[in-house]
Amino acid sequence: MENNRRGFLKKVGAMGAGAAIFTASPIISIANELSESPIDGTNESEFTISILQTTDVHCQNHPHDELFWENEQSVFRKTGGYAHLATYLKKEKKRNPDTFILDTGDMFQGSELSVKTSGKAMIPVLNELGYDLYLPGNWEVIYYKKAMQTLLGSLNAPKVCANMYHDLGDGKKGELVFQPYHIWNVKGVKIGFIGYTDPLVPVRQSPSYSKGIIYTKPEENLAHYVDVLRNQEQCAYVLMLSHLGLSQQIHIANLLECEGVDYILGGDTHERVRKPIQCKYSKVVEPGAFGSFVGKLDLKIKDGKVVQDDYTLVEIDLKKYKADKNTNRLIEENEVPFEKDIHTIAGYSTIPLYRYFVIENTIDTLILDALKWKIKEADIVLSNGFRFCPPNATADQTGNIPITNGYIYDMLPVDSVVRTGSVSGKQISEWLEKELNNVFAIDASQRLGGWVIKFKGMKITFNAFAENGKRVQSVEVSGKQLDRDKIYRICACERDGDPLDMLCRMRGVANASNTPFTLHSVLKDYLKVNSPVTPEPPMSAKVLDAPQKLLTQVTGVDYQFR
Repeated sequence: MENNRRGFLKKVGAMGAGAAIFTASPIISIANELSESPIDGTNESEFTISILQTTDVHCQNHPHDELFWENEQSVFRKTGGYAHLATYLKKEKKRNPDTFILDTGDMFQGSELSVKTSGKAMIPVLNELGYDLYLPGNWEVIYYKKAMQTLLGSLNAPKVCANMYHDLGDGKKGELVFQPYHIWNVKGVKIGFIGYTDPLVPVRQSPSYSKGIIYTKPEENLAHYVDVLRNQEQCAYVLMLSHLGLSQQIHIANLLECEGVDYILGGDTHERVRKPIQCKYSKVVEPGAFGSFVGKLDLKIKDGKVVQDDYTLVEIDLKKYKADKNTNRLIEENEVPFEKDIHTIAGYSTIPLYRYFVIENTIDTLILDALKWKIKEADIVLSNGFRFCPPNATADQTGNIPITNGYIYDMLPVDSVVRTGSVSGKQISEWLEKELNNVFAIDASQRLGGWVIKFKGMKITFNAFAENGKRVQSVEVSGKQLDRDKIYRICACERDGDPLDMLCRMRGVANASNTPFTLHSVLKDYLKVNSPVTPEPPMSAKVLDAPQKLLTQVTGVDYQFR
């Protein structure tokens, strides 16, 4: 390149004062030659950039079983693991240096290793993968605000979030906890990223986790930051990083405030969008969970403008992407102190364990069976509608599927205390309507993000897509119709920061008291006595206007989970 400069100067210098007798053609020709070998600071006129997204990995360091819905049935195959993911990311970066790697949240919660180290074991692994940007998810607060700041601050790449503020007390907002946006300048073309996490974190999670943080709705300042990126910073393309859930992201993409956002790269609900969902103002995608997939967005740029976008959901196939040695070493070194307990087998299941269906799953059935077995006096036992935890479908030499202590942490990273209390039939009826609306609300902005609440000892029939307050069609407790005036004993788990009279978001619980048991101890005791177990979903919640094996809450758009 330096030789090109010198050659150009010699040719121009040789023309001297006589240059005026030449036409412009030779000089233009020389300049064109140089434009084919751009010098520092110049733009290529046409090139492609790649943006790679992971989300909701939930600390799943190792390859694991993954559930796919093919030909109307569940199919399992091994995917994921940070070492295999690292190989894919590094190959993509080598193939195209103009590649940007980001994660949109839930990277510090979800495994025994993460719990035992309060998330610290994930830091060297995440840094090894070479991410360029992060968005905090709803579970980043699990170790409380200060730990969240330290964990995210230990990552090498920037963090963005435009709706998390320091709480100054009395509801007064301070400064943003993280910067609101980030700009990637690639060959003179600016790509803008703005981030938003779920404003309902204090409702969805234990309230104490997010103490000291005020969350706001994205639409309160989204238009402002889009204006900053588009008009002040002159970005050629604007992407919204989101941990709101697919329903919420579609809702946002149809609001006027989202005008100017080209893509929403989403997370939270573990949905697998293979074809971008075109909304009024933006396209919306979400790349699954547990490191099983990477969302790949290729942007073709010509003369400083994005002229084409192509999106692919890439499966992290173990045969195609071998484990990266450096990442594997980091994982193994961090696991050494906890390895024995992680791999200790607590019991066995005769059927695959999973948590992918909206209404009932085998993992939750196992938890409910264990609670009912332990807390025999309870009329109804409850379990939250969690999404996290990869499937477990591979049998060992016994012919059954081992359930390790580590997998119990995957199912239940928070080892909550079991709590009991008393409620009326009227309370149960009203609570069921609220919980179903959290999942199936017509207004997507009202959906909380989880699956249907799980229960044992009670059976209901309902219409998922009926009017709010009119979904439940029948309720039975212990084989008898629910009596609105009768008092029932319920059992669920304590949530840190909830008032004593609240269980699973049900308020006004009487005679509430904690038992000596935690969820983990209940599961281990149950498996010790009852293994192998066969936790077939009993159809405690029967839906009348949708498939029983519903795989998504999302309706009204061109999307299918598979």
